[in-house]
Amino acid sequence: MIGFPILSLITFLPVIGMIIILFLKKEQINNIKYLTLIITAFQVILSVVLLANYNYSAAGVYEEGSFQFIEKFRWIEITGISWLGTVKVDYFLGVDGLSMPMVLLTAIISFIATISSWNINYSAKGYFALFLLLDTGMMGVFVALDFFLFYIFWELMLLPMYFLIGIWGGPRKEYAAIKFFIYTLFGSIFILLVMIGLYFSATETLADGSKVFTFNLLQLMNPSNYNYDGILSPFNPNNLRLIAYIALFAGFAIKIPMFPFHTWLPDAHVEAPTPISVILAGVLLKMGTYGILRISYPIFPDITRDLMWWIAMFGMVNIIYGALVALAQKDFKKLIAYSSVSHMGYVLLGMASLTSVGINGAIFQMFNHGTITAMLFLIVGVIYDRSHTRGLNDFGGLASQMPVYTGFVTVAFFAAIGLPSMSGFISEALVFVGAFGVESIRVLTMLSTLGILLGAGYMLWTLQRIFFGPLNEKWASLTDLEFREYAMFIPLSIIIIFLGIYPSAMLDLMNTSVNTLVQFVNTGFNVSSLSGL
Repeated sequence: MIGFPILSLITFLPVIGMIIILFLKKEQINNIKYLTLIITAFQVILSVVLLANYNYSAAGVYEEGSFQFIEKFRWIEITGISWLGTVKVDYFLGVDGLSMPMVLLTAIISFIATISSWNINYSAKGYFALFLLLDTGMMGVFVALDFFLFYIFWELMLLPMYFLIGIWGGPRKEYAAIKFFIYTLFGSIFILLVMIGLYFSATETLADGSKVFTFNLLQLMNPSNYNYDGILSPFNPNNLRLIAYIALFAGFAIKIPMFPFHTWLPDAHVEAPTPISVILAGVLLKMGTYGILRISYPIFPDITRDLMWWIAMFGMVNIIYGALVALAQKDFKKLIAYSSVSHMGYVLLGMASLTSVGINGAIFQMFNHGTITAMLFLIVGVIYDRSHTRGLNDFGGLASQMPVYTGFVTVAFFAAIGLPSMSGFISEALVFVGAFGVESIRVLTMLSTLGILLGAGYMLWTLQRIFFGPLNEKWASLTDLEFREYAMFIPLSIIIIFLGIYPSAMLDLMNTSVNTLVQFVNTGFNVSSLSGL
């Protein structure tokens, strides 16, 4: 529709920037920073172009016609292996209403994180080169429609994130980086095994009528493509699909992070530099829930229906456990980290409803959590840069010393609480409406509403301890926001308020694709009705 490969450009533009940076001298710090800023700003422009040309009423079926801006060609093809046949991997990109909000989010957060990185001068060449490589990995996950290609992007982001935490992080940076790497790699092994099992269970019919094994995600969603003797075929009586689903779900759940796989997150957040915490909370956590919606749900709709109560239960645990632990924190950054665990529970709860309202709310919550939590980590970074402490009991009365900063803090805090007229309220309300309408998870939904009360408790208590009361004279010399910090907070504040007042700007983008997913999951892969295939 655009006339040029815009998805490839938006995905690999950071790699071009990384290559240029590698040829620059390490002393050219300003050139490196401005180049990264230009690259990420151009990504935002390209994402806006995508949005402006997006067809909101695209076909609601799982075939290529339901995806837009498609780029597809044969990337890898190996023949001559008798028992394996032809091995083929397609370079297959496209977006729909599930991935388009994530593309926008990735571009926005990467741009904001670049501005936040402006004070990083230690080994700036290596930092910004790795930063741009991470950007490509994240963007690729949200546009890939071939499982093999998806997995490459999924793994690609692991290496730069490991070094960005391990080199530029805090005092326990090596521990946090290794813990992040091991957890994520462990989950990736599960994803890899399921990917291989699916490859040998389904075939794609080519234009010449021949059949080949396939990694094509759209082909893997079609039950008529599965072999009767395929180990992950819906017709296989050995119920290996349940094991595969749990393994795949666990691989994605580690990235969310879902309890009990969450323990890597607080360490990674606390030790990571501020801009990497922003990316970690703003984008990386969404890769887990996106993977479940893009891969687990439509490829295993039968198992999804059977396990919906368990998904809701884990969502409820995330909400309440994350909020309770956040309430007990004395470190500002660790409090925000555990609040992320809690708020991602709302996403799981909405996904478990298997309703259009609930899943719309879940995807909207993914986007809103990305912008709100990014702003919260930037808030922590601003005060830490000035005071070199994150202790919640170390401050007091900062509202009189830093009034503009306090204003932005109030916006972010009340958005996280779910105040009406801010984006977080709409997405959480949709999650609860969708989940409450499903009788089997109604009790879990009612218990999950405790997260609203607990969230208000830890956010308001934090606001009171840091910003109100008499000013701690130790901080009487703190200065208010600088121009660079305004450039970080203003765009995020505008997005939060705009989507709180006019949520249809995002919901209309998702609705057709979400309706397709819900219909497919609720009716797809009914083996008894497919016995004649």
